[in-house]
Amino acid sequence: MSKKSIQDRASGAIMGAFIGDALALGPHWYYSLDDLRRDYGEWISSYTDPKPDRYHAGLKGGQLSQAGFILTLMVRSLVDRGGYDTEDFCRRLDEELLPLLDGTPVSGPGGYTSQSIREVWRRRVQQKLPWGETGSHADTTEAIERTLAIAVRYALKPGQLADAITQNTLLTQSDEIVVSLTVAYGAVLSLLIQGHALDTELSGKLMKLVKKGELPFHVVTRDNLQMPRPGDPDPPRAGRFASPDALLTPSYMAAAVNDPEIRIEPAWKVSIVYGMPCAIYHQLPAAYYLAARFPSDFESAVLNAVNGGGQNQARAILTGALAGAQTGLSGIPRNLIDGLKEAAILETLAKDLAACIEIP
Repeated sequence: MSKKSIQDRASGAIMGAFIGDALALGPHWYYSLDDLRRDYGEWISSYTDPKPDRYHAGLKGGQLSQAGFILTLMVRSLVDRGGYDTEDFCRRLDEELLPLLDGTPVSGPGGYTSQSIREVWRRRVQQKLPWGETGSHADTTEAIERTLAIAVRYALKPGQLADAITQNTLLTQSDEIVVSLTVAYGAVLSLLIQGHALDTELSGKLMKLVKKGELPFHVVTRDNLQMPRPGDPDPPRAGRFASPDALLTPSYMAAAVNDPEIRIEPAWKVSIVYGMPCAIYHQLPAAYYLAARFPSDFESAVLNAVNGGGQNQARAILTGALAGAQTGLSGIPRNLIDGLKEAAILETLAKDLAACIEIP
């Protein structure tokens, strides 16, 4: 693993997430594909303005949504502190985000505030609860959308990655399954940054980290998911998550890509196969599928995520980070970078975070 290639992939993951967020700003949350095509044509290929009556009305193509705003806060915190610091990140939310919200969906930076962040506002601002008592049961991907930066920072340190992502996820979401899926995504992203492929072998590599106690998932099977033998002791728990199944999804998606009898054509219809809604269990399979299908084509991966409709912004952020980690920043088309508002600032942030990775 060369330092230059790791930093290129790490920067690509962050910029990929920013690009995915901004590309979906205009056509966000169209559950009618007919309406989506009516407003934006048969194929969305660049940044677009939201329509006046849509979720991000008033913003312009290339700007970030509130998810992108929060991701920016996370990246700045990681860079300034040299790593994950819960107190520093929470201070930034208290000072830079929560005062801009009013607890309603259409408010604050980016024009729309997600369910879990609205609940944080109620508990933190209205009820004056301490951080740590602010998480709700939202089953969405908001935590992934910011903790992917933590995965970048600790791409070579799976134990620290899992611990930091868990801590941060619990600030907004308390469901253990959501937390485990969020940690699993971070672990997948870290291996891509290291240079591993999103293929049928990736989940096996993640399971080896579980067996070594470096990822906090409980597992009783032997290698290749074989049953335990009579007399085998129950292995000690490496951490809090009851099952490692969240780590197995990526390779199943890669297997679907490689199976000639399974075809999703065009690829954007992955949103129909796995579902258009916001829940994490709809979003992750689609993102893994698109990233596995287009490992060296960032543009195709992220545009198919956007053109699938529904909660395409989360799908595009997650896909963009995975795709950017595979192609590296150097493999992302320059027009997609330059089309971002404040592109130079965001690119510098991405490179600064990549430079924080401690590479032997």
